[in-house]
Amino acid sequence: MRAETFLAQVQERGKYSTPQKAERAARTVLALLGAHLVGEVRAELAARLPESFALILLNPLRATEPLPPERFLRATAAWIEGATEQTAASDVKAVLSVAADAAGEDLTNRVLLQLPPGYDLLFGRPQHP
Repeated sequence: MRAETFLAQVQERGKYSTPQKAERAARTVLALLGAHLVGEVRAELAARLPESFALILLNPLRATEPLPPERFLRATAAWIEGATEQTAASDVKAVLSVAADAAGEDLTNRVLLQLPPGYDLLFGRPQHP
């Protein structure tokens, strides 16, 4: 997927007024996500993203513990100037749903296995019990 296509989809899903706002959200969310993924799963996801975003995923912030979805949203809000938990939820869902589309079903399921319960909703892939 090309960077322009990725950002256009994030911009549309997040209802951002500019591509720059979509890019800021994408960079923040992917950096935080990268801190929670390891090994082949992180490398495979990176390979399906545009190079500039793949590098962010592969060189993540360091997480001291896996963040439950609620704390992931708070962390996102803290990193995006002027964001609230509500706007961060929109940011995270826009970015992660586009990443899930790029990854495909199988890889997205393997990503979700590395994350605490509840991330399926953030990826736009609710798991049915």
